[in-house]
Amino acid sequence: MINKKVSIKDIARLTNTSITTVSFVLNGKGHISKEITKKILDTAKEIGYEPNRMAIGLRTGVSKVIGLVVENIGGPFFGEMSKVIEKEAEKLGYRILYCSTDNNISKGKDVIRMLTQQLVDGYIITPLKGLEEDIQKLMDQGKPVVLVDGYFPGLNIPHVLVDNYNSVNKAVNCFIDGGYKKIGFVTSDLDLIQLQDRLMGYKAALKMNGLKEEKELILKLPYQMDKEQGINEIKNFIETHPEMDAILFTTNYLGIMGLRSVKELGLNIPSDLAMISFDESEIFSLYPPGITTIQQPVYQIAKLAIDMLLSQIRNDDHADIAEMKLQIPSDLIERGSTLKKVMNH
Repeated sequence: MINKKVSIKDIARLTNTSITTVSFVLNGKGHISKEITKKILDTAKEIGYEPNRMAIGLRTGVSKVIGLVVENIGGPFFGEMSKVIEKEAEKLGYRILYCSTDNNISKGKDVIRMLTQQLVDGYIITPLKGLEEDIQKLMDQGKPVVLVDGYFPGLNIPHVLVDNYNSVNKAVNCFIDGGYKKIGFVTSDLDLIQLQDRLMGYKAALKMNGLKEEKELILKLPYQMDKEQGINEIKNFIETHPEMDAILFTTNYLGIMGLRSVKELGLNIPSDLAMISFDESEIFSLYPPGITTIQQPVYQIAKLAIDMLLSQIRNDDHADIAEMKLQIPSDLIERGSTLKKVMNH
């Protein structure tokens, strides 16, 4: 028999107390004796009473729900990050509402509007150019916000992400130490600060080592481009620049497309082309000779983001949190794809 929705009235009847008393106990208000509180809570649990979070949110202004807005919940980086955030939030009784923007501005705006209607207590958001106003509006309404995996230059919003500039700088130096001089750079055409920082890190490393920056060795692929088309573009890029001896891919999906391209061209890694990808993926450790990757500290980023958000939610003194702008170092996991160049030709 399906239990019809249990109400506060039922609990009052079963515990021989008033509806007001039950309501006070369930909402943690008023001073009700320990015995009665225990009796009411036990009964509520026994008969499967489920509070309507939406109604509680309206009444108390606290929904115990956090809105998580990321680029793509299905990707390995965001999937991993979401798991950590959810686990940490659960410890304190918070639930997570997940949304993806797919780097689409109108989808991002819709998602933020929807979460605002759900009265969530705070937001963790992967920023996207074009959402500045929407996110600033949340801040102006006093809603706690933490940005992850990116930031808005010039806006005073707490954020936590990997140090993109130095991560790539270190990777390019790894190539150069291995004797590679014509280093290609494959990235997405998205207007994201983290990708801009990666490009700046690449250019700075070349400059520091006295290597000339060559515009034609930089390939920007449209984010929405279909996979096969992307692979063809990368193959074409490699074939057009036979002098190129190394390539850095700025995201793992580009790195995986890069592996396919190299394989289809029948080239060997690293003797024909050395390779590094930003972001780990299982395939990089399995694919012979192993692909060197820039590994983001996903756990740290996620843990800091949820800690920063929860401390804002629990404490109204936002002043110090707004100053929290963290960029965390990455690890360069060196594998066979960046072995030193054999200098015999």
